Order: sequence, then C-alpha cells, then structure tokens
Amino acid sequence: MSEINRVEADEFWDRISPLYDLFVNVYNHKSYAGIGKKMAEFIDSTDDVLECACGTGAITIYIASRCKSLIATDFAAGMLKQAAKKCRKYDNVRFKCMDITNIKCRDARFDKVVAGNVIHLLPDPGKALAELERVVKPGGKIIIPTFINKSKKSAGLAVKFNEFLGVDFKKQFDIESYRSFFEEMGYDNVEYHVVDGRMPCAIAVMKKL
Repeated sequence: MSEINRVEADEFWDRISPLYDLFVNVYNHKSYAGIGKKMAEFIDSTDDVLECACGTGAITIYIASRCKSLIATDFAAGMLKQAAKKCRKYDNVRFKCMDITNIKCRDARFDKVVAGNVIHLLPDPGKALAELERVVKPGGKIIIPTFINKSKKSAGLAVKFNEFLGVDFKKQFDIESYRSFFEEMGYDNVEYHVVDGRMPCAIAVMKKL
C-alpha cells in the first residue's frame, strides 16, 4: 500500500469509527454479534494473544474475557479508541497502533493470533499471513474470521452496502473461494467454522507446526 493510500485509509476508518458498530449491526446484526462468541471458544485462559485489525473491539472484548493477556492492534487510531472504551474493565489488554503487514513483535511471541475481517481488504494478504505465522508459537493457532457472501449470486447487495460505507474490498469470498484462497497460499490443514447471518462470517483456524 502506498503512503498516500495508507493515509487515505487511516482517515476513512478514523472517520467511520464512531458509527461503525451501528452500521454493521443494522445490516448484519446476527453475524456481527455471533463472531465474538464463537471466537471465544478458541481462546484458553493461559493464552497470550495478538489481535490485528481489532477495529471497534467487537471481537476484542470476547477474547479479553478469556485470555491471559491480549495486545489488540489496528492502524486506525479512531478504531483503537472505540475498542479501548469497550474493554476498559479489562486490565489484561493493551492497545497499539500497528500494521498487520509489519508486526512489531518478536518471533514466536503468541499462543494465538487473530486477524478479523481484514484479509479481504489487503492488497498483499500473503505478507500479512507470513507475519501472523512468524509471531505465533509452534503449536499455536492463527485464527482469521472474514465476512463472506452466502453464494456468488448474493454478493451484489452486500457489496453495494459496503461500497456505501466506503469499504474498499480487494477480494470477495464465498465459503468455497475462501477455502481456495488458503489452499493457494499453501495452507492445507485449515478448520472452517461459519457464523450465520445476512452476511455470514467464515472463521479459518490454522495450527502452526
């Protein structure tokens, strides 16, 4: 991403951050509310967790209630501000401004790494996946929830809604193309879970060998 595009993206997400939860809940409440609950099932009380692209903290708050420690990151300060408000009762969470393609953490630092609803927005998702794999411990898990279309035919309404918000999708997935995406990236041992809704969420779970 060029520096100009990065600044524009920062400004967009900062601008929309106070209203993001409202927009998504109006359109896709069932899935949006269910993602965090499902994600909590993958987190253990002994886990040190990194969450990238935490947004307004819809998933963060569920992870924080389960894990030992959590570093929640996003490149938009406005989103981090909203997430911090949601999680203010938890003392095991730190918030940092960070780029998912350049994670400022040492190798094999975390038991679980999470990247929610961001892969489809990245011009170079492979770079992000490589960073997530770098910072997770051997035996740890990479967990990637992403909104998908119910089918290729259902993509139109969802895309129009997100274009209305100003979201710049680099990729669009249904469950089959989501599976194919990870296979093409070299991940062939992936569990998939789907949270249903108007726009469902597919959760890919990969264990680092």
